[in-house]
Amino acid sequence: MAEGLRERKKRQTRQHISDVATDLFLERGFDAVTMAEIARVADVSVNTVYNYFPAKEDLFLDRGEGLVDRVSRWVRGRRGGESAADAVLRELREAVETLSHTVGLFEGYATFMRVVLEAHTLRSRLWQIRQEALLDLERTMRDEVGAEDGDHVPALVAGQLDWLHSTVMGWISAEMMKHRDPREVSREALVLLDEMEELLGERVLSYAVRAG
Repeated sequence: MAEGLRERKKRQTRQHISDVATDLFLERGFDAVTMAEIARVADVSVNTVYNYFPAKEDLFLDRGEGLVDRVSRWVRGRRGGESAADAVLRELREAVETLSHTVGLFEGYATFMRVVLEAHTLRSRLWQIRQEALLDLERTMRDEVGAEDGDHVPALVAGQLDWLHSTVMGWISAEMMKHRDPREVSREALVLLDEMEELLGERVLSYAVRAG
């Protein structure tokens, strides 16, 4: 369905506010910028800002909702003959190989993370997102295999898949904070993924295979 004019204007307004806020945060730090200042620079009312972003943290982490169900989407979208772990490994490798912004492989990442590390509320929100993502993945695994009550395997497998994702993301973040070339980090991250795959047991690697 084509996007209507009203929906397009709302999307553009939301993106404009987000872009303005991000520029201010990167320039002056998260805690130093107020919602009123963001509204003034974006040339909108404070109420408009709050309508799109209920909290200031949402402005900086405006893609947080996409992080919550990212691994779950990969699992649900797995191909015929592919297990849940296969799908997560494939998606991670593709993101790393293509230097995707979604895994932090871009110039300026260190500046972005500096803002996060200097703001306690942002660090707390990132932690919360990770917990929400793990719970979402556990629910997804149970749904995908039709698990019965008392079956703990879906949660255990979800923990392993979350380990894959969070470990790679954390390693890339640490390396990019050193202002390294994203291409070099990408090559090393692919080696790390190979090593991590070797550490996974066969039961995890063959769990929740989609019928071909």
